[in-house]
Amino acid sequence: MTPEGPQNRSSIATSLGIIACVVVVAALRSAAPLVVPVLLATFAAMIAAPPMLWLKRHGFPTAVAIAVIVLGMLLILFVLGVVVGSSVNDLDTRLPDYRAKLTERLKNAEATIQGYGIPTPDDMLNVFDPGRLMHLAVEVLNAISGALTNVALILFITILILFEVTDLPVKLQVAFPGADGYGRLAEIAEVVKRYLAIKTVISAVTGIMVWIFVRSMGVDYAIVWALLAFALNFIPSIGSILAAVPAVLMAFVQFGAGKALIVAAGYVLINVVMGNFIEPRITGQSVGLSTLVVFLSLLFWGWVFGPVGMLLSVPLTMVIKIALDRNPRSRWIAVLLGSAAPDESPAA
Repeated sequence: MTPEGPQNRSSIATSLGIIACVVVVAALRSAAPLVVPVLLATFAAMIAAPPMLWLKRHGFPTAVAIAVIVLGMLLILFVLGVVVGSSVNDLDTRLPDYRAKLTERLKNAEATIQGYGIPTPDDMLNVFDPGRLMHLAVEVLNAISGALTNVALILFITILILFEVTDLPVKLQVAFPGADGYGRLAEIAEVVKRYLAIKTVISAVTGIMVWIFVRSMGVDYAIVWALLAFALNFIPSIGSILAAVPAVLMAFVQFGAGKALIVAAGYVLINVVMGNFIEPRITGQSVGLSTLVVFLSLLFWGWVFGPVGMLLSVPLTMVIKIALDRNPRSRWIAVLLGSAAPDESPAA
């Protein structure tokens, strides 16, 4: 065998792996309308599994425990659909009026700035059009609502997964004999389940705090901005910033720059407290992904699955990282995706 033989095989294996990844990504993107409901159902089942198992431990039959959880989910979706749906439709209808008021305020601000002798670009209103951000907020909420139009399919898949939760560990041990295969799947499931459960609670508390604060400030459509804060809080780093922009702009349109700054400060305070103090104390650690990886995964999964992919970008990337970390041949990729350098360093 020539010395190039192993190198050639390694190159061929690497090339085949890259081709396989490209094919899988293309297939996922093409099948997004089918894959997205399955992903939402899977993550919903991960969140619903702990309370369902708690009910079972307290004597509830499996079917009854699942029925209680599903009815609770339906009640939440119904309330959100009625309250938020009407607000989003009304906001979408009145958006041109708000944009006109916003343009007028920006013109006044531009004139004030120029009055102090500070030059401004001639096309400032075209370059900086915050009205588009308000419209983007509505589009994100509509996209989430669109993804939930298949709520019957999502709930049906969720119910089927919950029925499998009790027997799933035994099935996995038989399907993947050996501690390594089952341990890898169990670790992935446990980490993602813990992350989703904690993140859902933190996001819900953040949304409630935003609703109370924005409503107390008199800003229109407080429930819409609260839902947006809840949904975008699943996106680390930039999600809370994106959620704050539309509410701050609405405050600017309604009351002017002074109150808009107060609303912005309130958002900063809420997200600093929840993101930097409460959440780290509960989780005990970060998501284990570098900030760059989080941002790139946001772009990538958003391109593959749309707005829902952006919301699920972190758990999806965490699954990939854990799977790569358990394989010695791909562990180096997991290290690069991580948020910190490994403890071990190569010997000098």
